Amino acid sequence: MSATSGSLLIEVCVDSVQSAINAVEAGADRLEICGNLGIGGGTTPSLGLVKSIQRAVNDVPLMVMVRPRIGDFVYSEEEVDVMLEDIRIFKQRNVRGFVVGALSKDGRVNAEMMKRLVDEILPFEGLLT
Repeated sequence: MSATSGSLLIEVCVDSVQSAINAVEAGADRLEICGNLGIGGGTTPSLGLVKSIQRAVNDVPLMVMVRPRIGDFVYSEEEVDVMLEDIRIFKQRNVRGFVVGALSKDGRVNAEMMKRLVDEILPFEGLLT
């Protein structure tokens, strides 16, 4: 059931143009674009991949993962700076959805880092997960 006809939204993580096309053909309502899905759960995709998927499935909402490396979600200040720059670049290229997260060493949400990331993402007309 698609999101337009009811209550279920199907979002599929993809890391190639072909996987994006396949997901849409199978009924995905939204795509999360990642790099390196097979290694550690994904990282920030290349701009080239995002642009290629935008062209291939232009009517499907896209979310872009912003994650500078595999491993945990405890980031250094330098890594957050990279994430902020990635967000700026993707926003300039008409990306309207982002997937971000940051934790503290004790496993809790790092509210300070999340605020910095969300402040960079907003305001814009799009999605944030």
